[in-house]
Amino acid sequence: MRTDAVRGHLDGLLLAVLEPGPLHGYAIIAAVQRRSGGVLELKTGTIYPALQRLERLGLLDSGWESTGERRRRRYELTEAGRGALTAERSAWSEFTAAIGSVLNPAVNPVAPRPAG
Repeated sequence: MRTDAVRGHLDGLLLAVLEPGPLHGYAIIAAVQRRSGGVLELKTGTIYPALQRLERLGLLDSGWESTGERRRRRYELTEAGRGALTAERSAWSEFTAAIGSVLNPAVNPVAPRPAG
């Protein structure tokens, strides 16, 4: 899948894979790939800046963990991050319903929004 197709949805993807519990960067990449059936392959140069930005926004906490002689930064959702994930899911549902109604109008009719 094209990288630009994921743009705009990266935050939601990262928040979603961190919902079950803390993960380090490569485990986040693997979780996205696994949960997408191998379709989405994120690069480290894409996710680390996004993780740092989400942490600055207060949506993630991070800390160091040691595995043998290796130290890895692990990330986890904050309460604000859980709220942001709920909002991302809602926005995604609305977005996919709208796109579906345009691409397949007979299958996915969407009621018009009230003006105003």
